[in-house]
Amino acid sequence: MDAIDVDYAKSKNIKCLNSPEGNRDAVGEHTLGLLLSLFNKINFADRDVRQGLWQREENRGLEIKGKTVGIIGYGNMGHAFAQRLSGFECKVIAYDKYKTSYSDKFATQCSLDELFSQTDILSLHVPLTNETNNMINADFIGKFAHPFYLLNTSRGKVVSLHDLVAAMQEKKILGCGLDVLEIENFNQQINITPLQKQDMEQLYNMKNTVLTPHVAGWTVESYYKLASFLADKIIEVLG
Repeated sequence: MDAIDVDYAKSKNIKCLNSPEGNRDAVGEHTLGLLLSLFNKINFADRDVRQGLWQREENRGLEIKGKTVGIIGYGNMGHAFAQRLSGFECKVIAYDKYKTSYSDKFATQCSLDELFSQTDILSLHVPLTNETNNMINADFIGKFAHPFYLLNTSRGKVVSLHDLVAAMQEKKILGCGLDVLEIENFNQQINITPLQKQDMEQLYNMKNTVLTPHVAGWTVESYYKLASFLADKIIEVLG
């Protein structure tokens, strides 16, 4: 929907529909997968073993249990991630500016200040809007009471790449799992500035980073569910 001028469409009596219900399970599972891979160094341990290296201490992991996971955006995707955390014995808090009374058995509603003070792991589940564009910047990161891990399966431009790299170098962010990046179309890198290129290269070389190519909601099952939910909504509108 962030590629559509919804207000203009409404002015022309064009109904805009989407189907986040179709890939929320996929996003919830993928976000958890990024966290598990990041905490247990699965990607790098796998590479070590394939190269004949048996480095146990270097690949010692962390546990989710006992950590506080802060979620920004408690819609379909944020809720699906919280649901999948329910067996890990961690504390899950959620901040959503546009919802009220949304605490449930998977997450506890919190203020932004509470999120800043308690979060060990921050997961983003917001759309890209003028308000969220570069929302995670140096100023925002600086408000957290202690260093944290970052997960982003929403939109790449929600996070300032330059400020993310700087925060990781300063150990304000201890690691990140990113399914989306500020720049994703690698075939059009002619438009990348020298600073962006430098930031991307630094990010790629960091071992405390797990990257995937915008596939969190891209599963065999979601391919069909997205179409099914959307078809039901179209039928309801036309009915």
